[in-house]
Amino acid sequence: MTETPAYAAFDPKSPLKPHTIVRREPGPHDVAIEILFTGVCHSDVHQARGEWGASKFPMVPGHEIVGRVEKVGAAVKKFKVGDLAGVGCMVDACRVCTSCDRGLEQYCEDGTTWTYNSIERDGKTPTQGGYSTNIVVDERFTLRVDPLQPPSGVAPLLCAGVTMYSPLKTWKVERGQRVAIVGFGGLGHMGVKLASAMGAEVTVFSSSPEKKADALKFGASEVVSSRDEKALAKLEKRFDLILDTVSSQHDLSAFLRLAKLDGTLVMLGVPEKPLAVPAFGLIGARRRFAGSLIGGIAETQEMLDFCAERGIAAEVEVIPMRDINVAYDRMLRSDVRYRFAIDVSSLRG
Repeated sequence: MTETPAYAAFDPKSPLKPHTIVRREPGPHDVAIEILFTGVCHSDVHQARGEWGASKFPMVPGHEIVGRVEKVGAAVKKFKVGDLAGVGCMVDACRVCTSCDRGLEQYCEDGTTWTYNSIERDGKTPTQGGYSTNIVVDERFTLRVDPLQPPSGVAPLLCAGVTMYSPLKTWKVERGQRVAIVGFGGLGHMGVKLASAMGAEVTVFSSSPEKKADALKFGASEVVSSRDEKALAKLEKRFDLILDTVSSQHDLSAFLRLAKLDGTLVMLGVPEKPLAVPAFGLIGARRRFAGSLIGGIAETQEMLDFCAERGIAAEVEVIPMRDINVAYDRMLRSDVRYRFAIDVSSLRG
């Protein structure tokens, strides 16, 4: 067992504070990783502040992890000491159910083991995430990271990147199709980069006009105010796929109307309260309203390779660990372009 410096939430109301956790020694199939950077995800805030109702404390958040391999188990084949490696939202699953057999471990029928705020497969050990200096993960749930990519910009790909990549692949986006991205933050900016790299014509709907230049630079062909009803009306029945990244209450009917016949609106954001889904907005053009949750391990590796081949990374502001509570408040005000990444070396002293 190894004592590991970390930052943890001890209850839903208090700021995160320094903490020490214990990591297991690597087993035959384990990879021990010295964490370099950890992305800050909106779900970290939800979990640390108990907003999803199942938080376990003390909690060390963080599921967008990039680091350097420092030890490998005797049976490990994919990694050697010194390699760059990543850990995303999952660290295990049952591995035998129908979903796992299809490479969809995020939908494990026996319950996915999440990187934090979850329980290991032994049924008793709490998982603790990447706001820490080290982590030990089974090789099967560890990802290869291209050494030519910036590790701080790769870290958010492990959640934000694959969250956008998976629906683009599931709905088979290809050159010439029209994709809309609703919301232009940590998720949305990755959606623009990925969809445009796949050859789609990308339109961004945002309530932040100051982000227009960035959206166009990242590959969007058009940026429309999500509050401009006349502009929205002109785009009805235009899009093959709409990716909705907004996690606050908003009017779905305004965006469902933008989907063409047999088009799909995929919900990726997680508002605190249920959204109303208008029946006529669906049946009027045989539209689909769907959801998507990150991606499986194989798909996440595919996404990392796709991004490495094209030089795609997240836009990040790097912060020391001590600034995490300020970062949470800033993120809730949308005061970041477009993702925070924690430099974990600041924890090592």
